[in-house]
Amino acid sequence: MATPLQQPPQPGGGKRKGKAQYVQAKRARRCEGGGPRQLEPGLQGILITCNMNERKCVEEAYSLLNEYGDDMYGPEKFTDQDQQPSGSEEEDHDVEAALKKEVGDIKASTEMRLRRFQSVESGANNVVFIRTLGIEPEKLVHHILQDIYKTKKKKTRVILRMLPISGTCKAFLEDMKKYAETFLEPWFKAPNKGTFQIVYKSRNNSHMNREEVIKELAGIVGSLNSENKVDLTNPQYTVVVEIIKAVCCLSVVKDYTLFRKYNLQEVVKSTKDSSQLNPKRAAQAGNGKEATLESGDKSNQNDPAEGKNNQQVVPENSELKQTEQVSETQVINEGAAKPELTSQVAEGSESNENDLS
Repeated sequence: MATPLQQPPQPGGGKRKGKAQYVQAKRARRCEGGGPRQLEPGLQGILITCNMNERKCVEEAYSLLNEYGDDMYGPEKFTDQDQQPSGSEEEDHDVEAALKKEVGDIKASTEMRLRRFQSVESGANNVVFIRTLGIEPEKLVHHILQDIYKTKKKKTRVILRMLPISGTCKAFLEDMKKYAETFLEPWFKAPNKGTFQIVYKSRNNSHMNREEVIKELAGIVGSLNSENKVDLTNPQYTVVVEIIKAVCCLSVVKDYTLFRKYNLQEVVKSTKDSSQLNPKRAAQAGNGKEATLESGDKSNQNDPAEGKNNQQVVPENSELKQTEQVSETQVINEGAAKPELTSQVAEGSESNENDLS
């Protein structure tokens, strides 16, 4: 009986690699010296939602972030690999010191090749994550939105929301509680205090419960300082919770309502309210009136301010205008309470026409 012919050995004496081995080697080459290629715990960056065109979104993000990053932190500096930091020659005689020096040189050369902004796989459609290095994401994004809010100049076409991510952890309740106890201290631990709200969004994740997460995080904020209070109308801080697969992204941002949930397209359309143009008057009027001015209709944003000006110019009609002003404020409060409440409490299930994430 004829025996089957044996295949000739592959050159090099090894067996033919399977497809999985090739894929792993390819990923290893991509990750070598370039940092992580997908969203994972321990990263900082910027989470960006887009409108069905992720490649164009990444291009716009690089252009926008480099423009404002150079403005805040100066031009990005690149160093050749040959200019690596070297230790003293005396330590070369010691094997242990030489080994530590070699490890340090490898780490230093890796950091030199890392860019200030690098796109990584987010794990969700229409979502881009830009890893940042050596910058503070919340300050950079706030600076971008503040400039767009003032100039009303549209600088992007496909980018919708741009959320800074100051930290990431595993998307399990115990891991999130342990991480948040330390993460939230700079904003809410005594003597620091402030009003806050929590917004929650989950993508490609079914094991996390929205109500449990919000309840636990609110309890942690309250335990850091008893003077921290919940304010769904005009909070000083907004705790952003973005969960994608098994990764939880956290950040604490300011002016979340003013900047239209950090939506670049809506900020360009929005009008400047009088509370931001005249901060002294807003402070005297109180947080309640400032919130009504931000959340009211565009046609009614300047009515309270105009009523106040008319009251000062024509004192004999002060009583009539004061009653009109009170009635207008009540109408705005009644009309704005519902959308603000739904925007904070039902953030995870909102259906925004522009945000397809």
